[in-house]
Amino acid sequence: MKIITFAAIKGGVGKTTLAYNYGEWLANQNSKVLFIDLDHQSNLTQIYQIYDNKYTVANIFLKKEGVQIHHIKKNIDLIAGDMHLDSIEANIQTKVDKNMLLYMWLADNYDSKKLDQYDYIIIDCHPDFSIATKNAVIISDDILSPITPSEHGYSAKFNLEERFRELKQETIDYRTRQSLVDAKLLFVGNMIKNNTRSSRELLDVLQKDASVIVKIPNRELFNRSTLDKLSISSMMADKKMQYKYGKFFNELNDIFSHITSNV
Repeated sequence: MKIITFAAIKGGVGKTTLAYNYGEWLANQNSKVLFIDLDHQSNLTQIYQIYDNKYTVANIFLKKEGVQIHHIKKNIDLIAGDMHLDSIEANIQTKVDKNMLLYMWLADNYDSKKLDQYDYIIIDCHPDFSIATKNAVIISDDILSPITPSEHGYSAKFNLEERFRELKQETIDYRTRQSLVDAKLLFVGNMIKNNTRSSRELLDVLQKDASVIVKIPNRELFNRSTLDKLSISSMMADKKMQYKYGKFFNELNDIFSHITSNV
């Protein structure tokens, strides 16, 4: 099983869109995917039209029983987000184990929830480095963070890297002195437009950065997929859309394949 967290310090970078479409693509490749929505905006949960305000991720952070794994469709399950998660984070701020709650929940429920059935757990976080995001980072194999050609877009990368380093240093096994954080922090150039100066300048920088593994072109079709609640993988199955957007579909298929080979 691979656990991949989509995280960002800056909002509006296409994080949820990327998490959603990558998870859907993996499912279409016959991998079994569990989404965990740790964003209190719950956009991922809304995409799948899950209306659950009782058995959500909130119970993980409240140490309560009753976290439900919703079956969405073939190869895709979801643990719903909770609009009150930010308030819960504030209330547990002084708890010693606040950053290890998801780690403990996975350990305690691995057998009862049959978590070994999943090839991938995909976690979508709020654009910050809060308690929920730290919980996700600690259990992850890989962190994927989008970078966009916007003001302060690339500088947000250094912000995340510094916070990641700090978490790695402070989250240790006190017996061995080894960090419990062993995830790789990787970046994705996103919403890249070849005809704008900002995109060209960003591309020049990204080409020299080994931690940036792919660059995704800006396409309204991709950006709107979450609004339309229709993944790119679903669009690929439509013959008319395949005829019209086949070149972009093939490009995105190669991009997601490259991500998979790097995580």
